[in-house]
Amino acid sequence: MKMSRMFGATLREKPAEAEIASHELLVRAGFIRQLAAGIFSYLPLAKRSLTKIDSILRQEMNAIGGQELEMPVVNPADVWKETGRWYSVGAELARFHDRGGRDMVLAMTHEEVVTDLLRREVKSYRQLPQLVYHLQTKWRDDPRPRAGLIRVREFIMKDSYSLDRDEAGLDLQYRAHYQAYFNIFRRCGLPVIAVGADVGMMGGSLAHEYMYLTPVGEDTLMLCAACGYAANRQIATFQKPEPESETPLARELVETPGAKTIEALAAMLEIPTGRTAKAVFLMATQTMDDEDQDRLVMAIVRGDMELNETKLANAIQAKALRPAREEEIEAAGAVPGFASPIGLDGILVAVDDLIPASPNLVAGANKVGYHERNVNFGRDFAAEIVADLAAAQEGDPCPRCGEPLQASRGVEVGNIFKLGTRYSANMGATYLDEQGQERPVVMGSYGIGTGRLLACVAEEHHDDDGLIWPVTVAPFDVHLLALLGGEQTAESLMATLEADGIEVLYDDRDETPGVKFADADLIGLPLRLTVSQRSLEAGGVELKRRDRDEKLIVAVEAAPGAVAELLAEMQAEILARVVEEPFDED
Repeated sequence: MKMSRMFGATLREKPAEAEIASHELLVRAGFIRQLAAGIFSYLPLAKRSLTKIDSILRQEMNAIGGQELEMPVVNPADVWKETGRWYSVGAELARFHDRGGRDMVLAMTHEEVVTDLLRREVKSYRQLPQLVYHLQTKWRDDPRPRAGLIRVREFIMKDSYSLDRDEAGLDLQYRAHYQAYFNIFRRCGLPVIAVGADVGMMGGSLAHEYMYLTPVGEDTLMLCAACGYAANRQIATFQKPEPESETPLARELVETPGAKTIEALAAMLEIPTGRTAKAVFLMATQTMDDEDQDRLVMAIVRGDMELNETKLANAIQAKALRPAREEEIEAAGAVPGFASPIGLDGILVAVDDLIPASPNLVAGANKVGYHERNVNFGRDFAAEIVADLAAAQEGDPCPRCGEPLQASRGVEVGNIFKLGTRYSANMGATYLDEQGQERPVVMGSYGIGTGRLLACVAEEHHDDDGLIWPVTVAPFDVHLLALLGGEQTAESLMATLEADGIEVLYDDRDETPGVKFADADLIGLPLRLTVSQRSLEAGGVELKRRDRDEKLIVAVEAAPGAVAELLAEMQAEILARVVEEPFDED
């Protein structure tokens, strides 16, 4: 490919909207262009890299028995209503009407569609297990797209679906995906870890997320260096303290003027924050009888802990949560800053499971400027929900070994879910077993966003001058630069390299050497070959790996062999990282 004919130009200036390095460099190097918030065009360089990522995905899916198909991005809403997700998923699901007035959906994932296929195609246990996958456009109307391809609204996803007779079959396919995903990311040159995750809107019994650790990530992960425990903070647990047993004391009203925060309250009463009860008010959207209803929730955790809203949403089966407004709190009879569950009716009270074990806490009195000492769960107030609602924090004891947890940021690049019969039971996707009994198919769902993967590879592999693509996903193998006096040799060399199956981007433009070198570093292909009168006089062509500083001169006739040898070396370096990964169900 000649750069004089390539669609898409490199840019010298950083785009104003770029927040992170991968976004800046993919724009400047001519890989992507933004059409609207969270909507991008992939120019030829990016498309070539994505095609290589797709090839790796297909190879690894096929290796574990996958069959590729393609499902439509436009879905009739009927199948989403059958599973209930039409009602439980919020505004991120794009809903519209066709010309006949029928409810339609732009798919954000394809569990409903694959289950509809399943109930049409599979009738007997003899047809199971199955594994199908596709690479298809998805739409998720994210309210806060950011960071280039890291968080978008339109994206391509490889989603695969395992179909089994029972949980034992699902276990096998889940573990096969667990390893295949490590293979995929490592072959793309991206280091990842697998962490336990919330099943979220997908449902099911178990989920893992594949996380690329980076400060630009939006997810917080809780990790234990001692035993390997790893979980998204949304679901991470920790060893909670065991409060000493105490005799419940009589409640005592105390004046606490201005003490609207736990810290201020503890300082005023000269007690540890762990001796207080923290009340957090939220409005929860719950689906009841296929209708959304908002309900005020008071969540209570100990004052030395923070509320985990994901845990709360799961515990009360809320599709959405938002902070309650002061007027909503006051309408329930509570006083913001001095609120208590004592004496309140008509609200949902949920408490962390440490609250019943923590005696004689200080809680609000529902009176401005006052709190109550010696508030005890069970005697003074009750709750509809008692569950683990506390958020794990850095330094908390690991739930496995008790060593301090560490917090790290990460970007989710893939996820796997054990769906069980969540979809098949709702949609009637059943099979007849050996005894002729009808049973629901047991399912799994597994996804990787290819654009986000491309961005994370760029985030991992770059320097101050530009991108440094791993050889497995680089748009071309070699960047060939023709400088003054080397044009004819460069043309001949390009033809020889391409005849050998080596992909060449040939900079034949009428530009200065400085511009050509800068663009070569910016685009970041694995190898650079420079042909000039100076290099020829020195004995041949200059050969350089993008990820190293060393340059060497090789004879023109030896250049194709030297290039092939270096490319093979880089491929071997990547493949050496593809190793068996122990399965961690936690």
